[in-house]
Amino acid sequence: KAVEVLPATVVREQSDPESVDAGRPRIVAIGGGHGLSTLLRGLKTHTDDLTAIVTVADDGGSSGMLRQELGLPPPGDLRDCIAALAEAEPLMANLFQYRFGRDTRLDGHSFGNLFIAAMAGITGDFESGVSEASRVLAVRGRILPSSLENVELCAEVRHPDNARGDENARGNENARGGEGERGTLVRGQSRIAAAGGDVERVFLQPEGVKGYPGAIRALLRAELIVMGPGSLYTSVLPNLLIADIREAVRASDAVRVYVANVATQPGETSGFDLGRHVEALAEHVGEGFCDVVIGNDSIDHTLPPNSRSEMVRPHIVAPDGLRVVLADLVDEELPWRHDAAKLAAVVMDEYRASREGRANVL
Repeated sequence: KAVEVLPATVVREQSDPESVDAGRPRIVAIGGGHGLSTLLRGLKTHTDDLTAIVTVADDGGSSGMLRQELGLPPPGDLRDCIAALAEAEPLMANLFQYRFGRDTRLDGHSFGNLFIAAMAGITGDFESGVSEASRVLAVRGRILPSSLENVELCAEVRHPDNARGDENARGNENARGGEGERGTLVRGQSRIAAAGGDVERVFLQPEGVKGYPGAIRALLRAELIVMGPGSLYTSVLPNLLIADIREAVRASDAVRVYVANVATQPGETSGFDLGRHVEALAEHVGEGFCDVVIGNDSIDHTLPPNSRSEMVRPHIVAPDGLRVVLADLVDEELPWRHDAAKLAAVVMDEYRASREGRANVL
């Protein structure tokens, strides 16, 4: 894609986090995985009213086992958010993230996942279990599932060679679920990236999944909604594929921000630039879904050779009405991830700029 920097695009110098004014907006962050927890660590110093809405599509590892054994929504992504927002002693947060070895009968389970599952059993329901776990760790904010229903994330994955039976190109046998309209049908969040192709679309089964009412209320009262960073197809979009959640974002008066990843992800966004991330989002949720897109413009970094990732190029042809902001967002020690403080500062700057722009229009 050709490089084009439009007049609407702003290339920003990094601001001082201490310069954020006294305004403490109601913020909702949507996503999952490392991306969401990184964002939360940065934002928690900028507001007293922070809510995380977390995907419940995870079906791998410890979360997947507990989901299958106990019939609970997967706790792993919520656990990461609890650790990120915890005000308790660091030892408590580290304990919550502790993972038992796979050579034990606990088979890779996270202590935090088991703790949430136990709390759900004691309190009688999953949301109360998450709430009580948050209280024990003195969480600064609220952590809510996007749904309490048992959802399965599915994808249609296209393989360029289209060769049947080629396991390297088509993914392993367990990942396949037949043929979809646009490629191989892959069932299960943990299998999508392993399927070995280009994701054409993702969707939820069953259809008509209901959003969690508390999450919908939080979105409708929000002043700032941040979608991402995180795995586009398997962390961010699973929340927005829930019609109640998607329509609440659309109906909200909040400033709506999408944060793209700083590095591509094999099996999901290989070869994607910033513009392709935004296009994929629009293909699933429609145009005009966000007011601001934030991307990283510090791409002169060397990634581990075995990562099969590359820095996301800040190339985008922005549609009318979309503000694109580029800044150095990279964690210098882990350049495939965002720096929490840098990202939060830019998000808050853009929130204020967007609010001021709306006020001037009025």
